[in-house]
Amino acid sequence: MHTASIQQNILAELDLELASTRRILERVPYDTQADWKPHPKSMTLAQLAAHVVNLLAFNTLFVQHESRDFLDPNAPKPGPRPTSLEELLARFDDYSAQLRQALHETDDEKLTHNFRLHRGEHTIVERTKGAAIRIMGLNHSIHHRGQLTVYLRLLDVPVPGLYGPSADEQGSF
Repeated sequence: MHTASIQQNILAELDLELASTRRILERVPYDTQADWKPHPKSMTLAQLAAHVVNLLAFNTLFVQHESRDFLDPNAPKPGPRPTSLEELLARFDDYSAQLRQALHETDDEKLTHNFRLHRGEHTIVERTKGAAIRIMGLNHSIHHRGQLTVYLRLLDVPVPGLYGPSADEQGSF
């Protein structure tokens, strides 16, 4: 019996989640509702959609580096907020390709090394790279993707199914 490696498991899960995330992002009414938010404390639609996309770059950071210091002015940062849905989707495709490439270039042994997220000397979290990708990367992205589906629902935008048909694909409940 062959057991899939850590790398293979992450890549398989990533492919599934990226396809679902792209379907959600494609529905974002970016050009007409970018500044909409459901509550004063919430992110705008554009901020939330960009955050979901930018988390892919954070995942690549987990794979390729040993740490990230939020106080480091030279640390990589995402580009400016996309100005259109096309720009958002282009960034999503670019960051997805970069993450897949980084994962293909790593191996299970490297994924067991620790990644430290910190602010100066204060450690925010330290986990193996594989766990960081799953917990701080994929799970975090899935959480915000879920928020994005609520935004779409509140804006009366049909929500695509993620792990099965959505209410929009089945009719109403």
